[in-house]
This record gives sequence, structure tokens and C-alpha cells, in this order.
Amino acid sequence: QVQLVESGGGLVQAGGSLRLSCAASGSIFSIGVMGWYRQAPGKQRELVARITSGGSTNYADSVKGRFTISRDNAKNTVYLQMNSLKPEDTAVYYCNADLLVGPRVMDYWGKGTLVTVSS
Repeated sequence: QVQLVESGGGLVQAGGSLRLSCAASGSIFSIGVMGWYRQAPGKQRELVARITSGGSTNYADSVKGRFTISRDNAKNTVYLQMNSLKPEDTAVYYCNADLLVGPRVMDYWGKGTLVTVSS
């Protein structure tokens, strides 16, 4: 069974840091773009950051300079280092990846991990 499993969320004070991890498992031939999205209460899901298999990255303007996305292709894992956290970063963070499963590239989502930033 192919799945993405996130970890690393929690409660942190404003100005603090958290590191999220997302591991892909199952019968995966290869992984393309991996990314992090977030959804705050009452808001739409939005892109936070994404990274290609070659390491090219792009970020939402709201997190540039504070968040860093990285990946370990050998471990099928993507990370999100979040520094200088703000209360407005509070959201459920979801991992997303394009996975080559069998003959097709499929879009997978994790179940999400909650990040709460207190003021």
C-alpha cells in the first residue's frame, strides 16, 4: 500500500521552530515533485513549498526566508524546516508527492499534521 506519512507537528511559541517530515512508502518506482501544503481553519489549502527530484525549490511568499524544504531521495522523505514561526502559520500541514506507481504517475496526499503557533 502506497502512502505518505507526516510527522513533526505540534505546539510551539511564536519565534520557535519545528521540523516536519514526510516519508513515502510502498511499491514506488520513483518520486517526482514533493511538496508541503497547509490549510488554516476557514481557509483554502495553499502551497507552502515544493521541491523537484533534482532539488529545485519554490516557496510561498509568506514563508520565504523562514522555511526550508529539502528531501532525501534515498529515504523517499521530504522535510520542512520551519523557523521564526508566527501565529498565522497555524494550520494542518499536508505532504504531497507525485509517485510513479506501476505504469502511472499518481498524486498522493498525506493525512496531515497539525502545527499550532501560540502568540
